[in-house]
Amino acid sequence: MMNIVTLMGRLTADPELKTTNSGISYCRCTIAVDREFSKQGTEKQTDFINCVAWRQTAEFLTRYFSKGSMIAVKGSIQTGSYTDNSGNKRYTTDVVIDNVYFTGEKKDGASSYSRGSSSRPSENNSSYRQDSAPAPTYSSGDDDDFDTMSADEDLPF
Repeated sequence: MMNIVTLMGRLTADPELKTTNSGISYCRCTIAVDREFSKQGTEKQTDFINCVAWRQTAEFLTRYFSKGSMIAVKGSIQTGSYTDNSGNKRYTTDVVIDNVYFTGEKKDGASSYSRGSSSRPSENNSSYRQDSAPAPTYSSGDDDDFDTMSADEDLPF
């Protein structure tokens, strides 16, 4: 059986670090995720996904992300239920976050790494990842990034 969730969207509020009675840190947040398809002539729809992160992942999330930040998470779905103050039974569905990834532009002072619950820093301290392969980086170029060569010039290689 599998229970794997991968989401990419924007945080709807600043994540807030909280602590359970037993001293375990956690963070609840909501990620707004646009639906891929919409009917022609209608507005694009957005789903608001409730998430929870625990321990170091929660600490990382609250330290490096804020309202409106683009974020990618990987985790699993967890359901539960409780009885509210009026005696009504309520059901919950949350994504339990195992890994958090930066997906937007770097902000000043932000490092380029992801954080998972079992991640350890690499030797050069440039990347936090649960797997050992470095994350690929991509950038888009401008026309100013390239020199124009005439057709009769020798190639530089």
